[in-house]
Amino acid sequence: MPVPTATGYPDYGYGTPGSPGNAHIPILFSGKLLTKFYEKSTIANIATTDYVGELKNVGDRVTIRTLPSVTIKDYQKGATIDLEYPESPAIEFTVNRAKYFNFAMDDIDIKESDLEWLDKLADDAAQQIKIKIDTEVFSTIYTKADSANQGATAGVKSGAFNLGTAGGTAPSPVTLDKTNILDYIVDCKTVLDEQNVPEENRWIVLPPIMMGLLDKSDLRNAAFAGDGQSYLLRGGFTGKTIAGFNLYESNLLYRDPTTGAYYIPFGWKGCLVYVSQINKTERYRPQNTFAEAMKGLIVYDFDVILPKALGVLFATVG
Repeated sequence: MPVPTATGYPDYGYGTPGSPGNAHIPILFSGKLLTKFYEKSTIANIATTDYVGELKNVGDRVTIRTLPSVTIKDYQKGATIDLEYPESPAIEFTVNRAKYFNFAMDDIDIKESDLEWLDKLADDAAQQIKIKIDTEVFSTIYTKADSANQGATAGVKSGAFNLGTAGGTAPSPVTLDKTNILDYIVDCKTVLDEQNVPEENRWIVLPPIMMGLLDKSDLRNAAFAGDGQSYLLRGGFTGKTIAGFNLYESNLLYRDPTTGAYYIPFGWKGCLVYVSQINKTERYRPQNTFAEAMKGLIVYDFDVILPKALGVLFATVG
């Protein structure tokens, strides 16, 4: 706000819209835009992208070969042994998801602005696509986890772990607080252990409110971090590991519309495959106007290929 001016004294300030008067002080705009906060994109960290291959169009198929299992049999001297021909069934899914953006800026606005608006809008579009895809993945994959890795009797060997009961007419989430959240994360670990899931590259995705519970919990025991460091001293992707899980934080986890409970996925990186490729990004001149435009297309898909390596903790905060 300019300094007030006494009545009758000439004002060489800003003037007012539509009535500039003796305005001589220019109005300056910051050359930097206020940073826009985006939800964290997580999928590229928890899914494998080893099977991307060559994607060209919506409808392309991705085929993943599997390692067959060899049958071990009892042997007796003199007995004829059976000859086995192991089969290797392939997993195939079709890449049939696509999203696009298409925007323009008038030539006059481009000329009179000191910002590279098209480039900044293209960056924003890329971030928005990540948010859309993450939301889509989290609202889908929880339905594909192995039945032994969720529910009130989780654990393929023991059935001893209550990870919350979702669905049906009376969903019953478990309630997490700062005193028990570590116990539930360890239970998730044991559920994967009972499925013989590899210990490396395990992950769990938590909403910010539950990450806050971890920060308030008793994490002075460095055994949870696995490398002699306290959880509270770590930084990174979140950069935190507990009970063998790499911890990721997301505001995009799917929530039950009835209870508000979160479907918290946990698993091994090889259980989820994600393929993505920007097929086209073009800068062009639209017809019937004077403007610069940019459009882009992304073709992608995802699927759970090893349900036994994926689990779901259905939980709320008490």
